[in-house]
Amino acid sequence: MNILHFISMRNVFIAAILCFPGASFAQADGSSLPISPDTRLITYQEVVKADGLSKQLFNRAVNWINVNYKNPADVTKVRNPESGLIEILHRFDLSRIDDKGNKVAAGVVIYTLRLELKDGRYRYTITDMSLKSASRFPVERWLDKTDKAYNPNYALFLTQLDKQVKEVIGSLKKGMLSDVQPKKDTW
Repeated sequence: MNILHFISMRNVFIAAILCFPGASFAQADGSSLPISPDTRLITYQEVVKADGLSKQLFNRAVNWINVNYKNPADVTKVRNPESGLIEILHRFDLSRIDDKGNKVAAGVVIYTLRLELKDGRYRYTITDMSLKSASRFPVERWLDKTDKAYNPNYALFLTQLDKQVKEVIGSLKKGMLSDVQPKKDTW
């Protein structure tokens, strides 16, 4: 089996699991991934109450982005303080264990993080996950165990996806609690 196909199938599964809290869930190695009933994509989404006006929350979100991403201007595709919308396109690495027991790179998952900010609350949505390859390979394809190209490593990839997304969410929630100072320039 082609490793890219394997990785992309896992991404599909992970994306399907991440969908919406309260939506249907799929199991992968003990990890539940939310699936959107509307899009059928793995989508993590939550409305979080937060102290502050939308402009203050927007500034906190921008500070969080500046602290957590190496190139904040590049990853941020939309920054609209008037509408309270921020969209981020980013990625994280997957790994697998080879035949000799070594941890090796298994691909890169690209995802979209959308932040919608209003007075006293914000909503994050993490979705549109796909394996980076020559063509788009939605991670939800990893959910289909009946596919002849299914690979048992997909469950491992979905577990990693779930862990990575939950780390982003945890970091975001912490950063949105109060004003976070951007990274200091050390040149």
